[in-house]
Amino acid sequence: MLVILFWIAIFFTLYSYFIYPIALKLIVFWGGGSRKQVKSSTSVNISLLITAYNEKDRIGKKLENTLKLEYDHGSLEVIVASDCSDDGTDNIVRTYEDRGVSLVRAAKRLGKENAQLAAIKVAQGEILVFSDTATDIPPDALNKLAAYFSDESIGAVSSEDRFVAQDGSLPGEGAYVKYEMWLRQQESRLAGLVGLSGSFFAARKEVCQEWDIHSPSDFNTALNSVRLGYKAITAPDVLGYYQDLKDSSKEYSRKIRTVIRGMTALRRHPGVLDPTKYGLFSFQVWSHKLMRWLVPWSLLVLFVVSAFISGEGQLYQLALLVQIVFYGIAIAAHFNSSLLRYGVVKLIYFFVQVNIALFDASIKFFSGTRMTTWKPSAR
Repeated sequence: MLVILFWIAIFFTLYSYFIYPIALKLIVFWGGGSRKQVKSSTSVNISLLITAYNEKDRIGKKLENTLKLEYDHGSLEVIVASDCSDDGTDNIVRTYEDRGVSLVRAAKRLGKENAQLAAIKVAQGEILVFSDTATDIPPDALNKLAAYFSDESIGAVSSEDRFVAQDGSLPGEGAYVKYEMWLRQQESRLAGLVGLSGSFFAARKEVCQEWDIHSPSDFNTALNSVRLGYKAITAPDVLGYYQDLKDSSKEYSRKIRTVIRGMTALRRHPGVLDPTKYGLFSFQVWSHKLMRWLVPWSLLVLFVVSAFISGEGQLYQLALLVQIVFYGIAIAAHFNSSLLRYGVVKLIYFFVQVNIALFDASIKFFSGTRMTTWKPSAR
């Protein structure tokens, strides 16, 4: 029985990170998806919605960045959605009204998605672009985004994130980031993304009409796209830049918050897991979201079971030894950060940290913790 449990734990551990990507690639290769050809940009009315809560130190920089975008300003509407800011953010935004910036203030502080909904209700654009205050958008980004919507099958388009170090430099992409971007490109070619970049993405206005304020907007948009017969895709040529957190220790809390919000979304919309309704999109949600959230639990089971059956053969002894070394490297890197200069060590440490956060988030979620209101991370 324990041997069977060992192999089940192996499968659950490997599925999301290795088996699913291979299956996804094979389905795409066998004709299940195709690359979208981006046509020339057509002039469409765009509403750029910037969500803010107590951003007095960054909102001015964000609006200056926005006003430099190379889109026909006669076709661009800029709206700042304030989630009941009380630090003077709204007053700063009002100083930009003569330059075409509008302020919408949520009636109550109920979270980021509620503030976005307030802006959606007044937005006039055919395409709604959502952006956080901390995200810098390149001048040509809106023209590139608009071009994707010339394909009538596209309901939403996600940018790809780029981190900027505190000294202003652009660190190279890590293996994990490259892996995630590759995975998103494969999902784009099949049933569409199961989640967009929450800091910078665009959607047709009709996709945003059914807006759940208790679910993350990146999931809202992907789900609504599928419901209406569209798909959400990633745009490798549309980038959003934002700084690393000033306090790297806050990254763990950010991961916890993100996962709990994702779990809340699936609990509120369980139908998305039904393949008879959503087909391959449901398969992607199961594989990319749910199965990945199960990884820390399967890792725990695998370690415990390996310890119990290590005496039953060299294979199980080796499995236990590999796990001990693997976690030993992560622990050593935690107490000696200089080890993180080695790529393999950094990858192991990041993997362990992510799965501890998933484990922690799962416990908090099933204990009743929910994330509604928000406070942007200091960057």
